[in-house]
Amino acid sequence: MLDPGETAPAFELPNQDGETVRLSDHRGERVVLYFYPRANTRGCTTEATGFRDEHAAFRDLDAVVLGVSNDPTEDLRAFREEHDLPFDLLSDADGTVAERYDSYGTAELRDGTTEIALRNTYVVGPDGEIERAYESVDPQQHPEDALADLRSVTAAEE
Repeated sequence: MLDPGETAPAFELPNQDGETVRLSDHRGERVVLYFYPRANTRGCTTEATGFRDEHAAFRDLDAVVLGVSNDPTEDLRAFREEHDLPFDLLSDADGTVAERYDSYGTAELRDGTTEIALRNTYVVGPDGEIERAYESVDPQQHPEDALADLRSVTAAEE
């Protein structure tokens, strides 16, 4: 895992609509960058809908949520539409960005062992530095935990 205080690695990836999204597009905002193994699987759906349900609260804190997986853009588009997700899902098809964020490795899935994005999250600050790093998160609880941490960070800044 990358550590708080490190500069978040730059990236540009296609979103669910094939449009390029760059980390630098969100300079001046906090970015909740969550990596997840595969769209439309139980844990990933739980985590994504948790971020969806808390999305307005994240936006109230000037935070942008971005999900990253190895899924192709068409799978991400279907996942986003099916679950009414209000944030971008990014396709890191070859795992390059996940590797830069120490969030790529071997995982056991129903269809066997594969190299895939791991369930980690980073909060990138407005200055581009990592503020928080979460490893192997619980998809059920993580969106609420990340939001609580963000609230404490922003309250401390006031």
